[in-house]
Amino acid sequence: MTRNYYFISGALIAVVLLTTAAAYPYLPNIVPMHWDAHGNVNGWGAKWTLLVIDPGVMLALLLLFSALPWLSPKHFEVNSFRSTYLYIMVATLAMMVYLHALILAASLSWKFDISRAVEGGGCLLLALMGNVLGKVRRNFFVGVRTPWTIANEQVWNATHRFAAKTFFVGGLLGLLAVIANAPFWLPLAAILIAALAPVIYSLVFYKQLERQGGL
Repeated sequence: MTRNYYFISGALIAVVLLTTAAAYPYLPNIVPMHWDAHGNVNGWGAKWTLLVIDPGVMLALLLLFSALPWLSPKHFEVNSFRSTYLYIMVATLAMMVYLHALILAASLSWKFDISRAVEGGGCLLLALMGNVLGKVRRNFFVGVRTPWTIANEQVWNATHRFAAKTFFVGGLLGLLAVIANAPFWLPLAAILIAALAPVIYSLVFYKQLERQGGL
């Protein structure tokens, strides 16, 4: 099972390299690399960087995700939720493939609102993370890592069950808002609320346990 996740991750990196190589002869020498919130290009780069930067970052992330289980201190290992951990790895890399595809499409002069496309992808990733967040056990690398969740396992578990709901609902609502062409700030607000609510929840729940002598 573990091998399958790494195979998929390697395949995602290969997809980025192969699609970029196929598109390379049709790309202008200078390609757009960054956009503002209104979809205007505010950063450019040489086209050869498309073969280096994103695949390089993806490979670095893959190596980092591979190393983190070994780096985990005792009682904070990721082995207890290994399949969920690897799912998060693959979902993160898949998001990078999506973003790279948007850059290629924009470089080839496809007409679309890239800011909305990025926002929609972020909402989808948030929902996908929420789908598994309740399975994440206490660790130092993934999940809602606040002083209160790290300090107490009960707070960690309760916070992540709560975050699973806020991430999924917030991501889904944000995605629907993007599809409905709602104002740009609305999906962004859904993302921020979904991410910040579990942080506040972890503090409130920890203080509640503290008052009750449950720590």
